Amino acid sequence: MSEKLLVERRDHVVTLTLNQPEIRNPITDLDFIDAFVAACETIATDLDIRCVIITGAGKGFSSGGNLKHMRDRTGTFAGDAATVAESYRRGIQRIPLALWNLEVPVIAAVNGPAYGAGCDLTLMCDIRIASDRAVFAENFVKVGIIPGDGGAWLLPRHIGLARAAEMAFTGDPIDAETALAWGLVSRVVPLEDLMSTAQELAGRIACNPPRQLRMTKHLLREGMESGLETLLQISAAYQGACHQTEDHAEAVSALLEKRVPVFSGK
Repeated sequence: MSEKLLVERRDHVVTLTLNQPEIRNPITDLDFIDAFVAACETIATDLDIRCVIITGAGKGFSSGGNLKHMRDRTGTFAGDAATVAESYRRGIQRIPLALWNLEVPVIAAVNGPAYGAGCDLTLMCDIRIASDRAVFAENFVKVGIIPGDGGAWLLPRHIGLARAAEMAFTGDPIDAETALAWGLVSRVVPLEDLMSTAQELAGRIACNPPRQLRMTKHLLREGMESGLETLLQISAAYQGACHQTEDHAEAVSALLEKRVPVFSGK
């Protein structure tokens, strides 16, 4: 595992921390991408993990691309047009696919500036909590490129096409309060309360049965693209499966007996 990504587990919650604060936590380095995707794959196969928090070390969440690598045309940005395109497919584009296909709920705890691919990384999460020092910018045009990591697909789905266009065409940042007003984040808290708030929310998620959490997330994602009839068919199949689980029986028993349920993932 790369030191550029810290992985910490507490009970049923895993925290992934982007860990290059001296250069604002870029996410385009291949070793970081490999570590991030590997972490997602590990989380996906462990039913005992019920929620994930993603945050950044230091003052920033993520600057997105590594500007020095862009300048020097190294790493992801080396080579001719075809080579760079392939580097994107084998590099940064693996992150949105890994997160989109990860059925465990994911919270972005946005501690500071989230620029470019860093902004898009927050959009790949299910819930975004911002500190009062967070700033969001879809600023690819400011460095003469375009959203190459799925941001053009993600951003309009969160804040609507007009506001997404404003952010993407100007590259101008928005502060945390504007992000809240636009629906980009669900809440804004003081920086010193950010991680405790994210952990408290993760705990309220993680106290629920893991298979049902994953099915619910999949239904929410499917509902963004499918018609109602298709979603109802999938929901019926999932519901049939849920009714056969031990966790369903435990949840009903606990409610009737007025006690805290204990879920096993079975």
